[in-house]
Amino acid sequence: MKYSELVRKLRRLGVVLDEQRKRHEYWHYPKNNSYTAIPRHHSGEIPTGTLENILKDLGIGKDELRDA
Repeated sequence: MKYSELVRKLRRLGVVLDEQRKRHEYWHYPKNNSYTAIPRHHSGEIPTGTLENILKDLGIGKDELRDA
């Protein structure tokens, strides 16, 4: 999944950007008060393992993300 698509879907689910640093962005999911770091791959793909860890950190299922 591309970085831009992931961010768009997370925002639809209510995840908000909390902080930006040089190579990562830190996102907060108020629904269950969880946080995750997302590497900035603005034009590239997020590796599958990284995507799975992001969803796990936020407590979001793959189906929930797909439907967003």
